[in-house]
Amino acid sequence: MGRGDGGRASQASKASQGSKAAPSRSAASTRAKGTAAEDCAVTHLRAQGYRIVERNFRCKMGEIDIVAEEHGVLVFVEVRSKRHAHHGSALETVTATKQAQIAKVAQQYLHRHGLHEAECRFDVVGITGDVARHRISSIELVRDAFRLGD
Repeated sequence: MGRGDGGRASQASKASQGSKAAPSRSAASTRAKGTAAEDCAVTHLRAQGYRIVERNFRCKMGEIDIVAEEHGVLVFVEVRSKRHAHHGSALETVTATKQAQIAKVAQQYLHRHGLHEAECRFDVVGITGDVARHRISSIELVRDAFRLGD
């Protein structure tokens, strides 16, 4: 394989008062779709026997969607979704650059949790369909999708 002024004046006013402006509708929609895709992935992973350890682990280097465990192996899971597979699968969107970023975040996770000797791997869940409306065409799970240093 290797997300008129239309009320802008009030947002600017809030920003100048030191509070954060509300996220845009498209940003909120993208987050909602991401959450729906992750929810779908969690359900699928649990059905495959995974134990979910943590969701949305964040650090300054980025985020890992799901941290899970399967048969004693710590699994870092990237979730990708696309509405249609016309221009390739969701799995194909996990580029070498994204893999490197996920690996760095995983190293930070291991460090923070004192898991320096833990056996781990990287899986990817690709979802095709309208996740927000629960109309899923396919879910693909790729175990050991990539390795550190690939």
